Amino acid sequence: PLLRHITDRLLDRLEDCLAKFPTAVILGGAGDVVAEGLAGGRAGVERVIHIDTSPAMLDLAKDRAAAHQARRHAMSWPETSYVLGDEASLPLAPNSVDLIVSCLGLHWVNDVPGALAQIRQALKPDGLFLGAMLGGQTLQELRISCSLAQQEREGGVSPFVSPMAQVRDAGNLLTRADLALPTVDLDTFLMRYSSAVALVSHLRLMGESNALRVKRGSGLKRDTALAAAAAYQALYCDDDQSDHITATYQVIFMTGWSPSRSTPKAAKRGSATVSFHEMAEELQKRGAVAGKAEPDRQGDGTAN
Repeated sequence: PLLRHITDRLLDRLEDCLAKFPTAVILGGAGDVVAEGLAGGRAGVERVIHIDTSPAMLDLAKDRAAAHQARRHAMSWPETSYVLGDEASLPLAPNSVDLIVSCLGLHWVNDVPGALAQIRQALKPDGLFLGAMLGGQTLQELRISCSLAQQEREGGVSPFVSPMAQVRDAGNLLTRADLALPTVDLDTFLMRYSSAVALVSHLRLMGESNALRVKRGSGLKRDTALAAAAAYQALYCDDDQSDHITATYQVIFMTGWSPSRSTPKAAKRGSATVSFHEMAEELQKRGAVAGKAEPDRQGDGTAN
């Protein structure tokens, strides 16, 4: 449910686009869920290139696509090619695709700037990149619990949760890749589990185990793991169900366009003729927003 929910949030951005994207690329992560979301000619998608580093994940995507098409009244499935490859060296020609979607795959990439640069190169002018990656607050409860248990039982701390990007990092990455109209927004999901063991099982099922090479031994020792589970239960029990725990998943959504002659340009700073206060009042008159516009407290609050 978590993967599907995140994928739906990401692909919802296609509904705001008037453009059509005949050729789409799916990069790793929750690729099979993304493929299902693009079925039925959504956003004008006719052909899909599904790229993943894992042959097993590609086989899974093929099986799920076949199962979906076998259902009665199933939506039409786009012509799909399955390619073994990764973001570090995309097997795509320059200016060859209209849409690239990466859902929960970029946080596994070692060279994210390089991957985004290749994505930018592969997109046609006015092509769209949609990305979702886990943010820095993801699994903060597990990170703290493991650190406390390690410090108590072993006298030192090793990271057992992979490092994640921050929101400002995502914006800088899009800009560095020369993607136009970069947009970054954040969403936080709280999941409830019966225990820390159930949480770890869910992470393994999603393929989100720790990718770091642990220096202090081969892994979390049994007594340390039990102490971490006890600390988790004590510190982060659910408010509604005290016998359950909660886990935070912070997701960074990214949108960027391949520049073209028709790409809108930002207006010159200071050229605005309408203040935010006037804009809010006009929107309220039209019934677009509720509430009352407050007068500007600092400056003239003009908007471009």
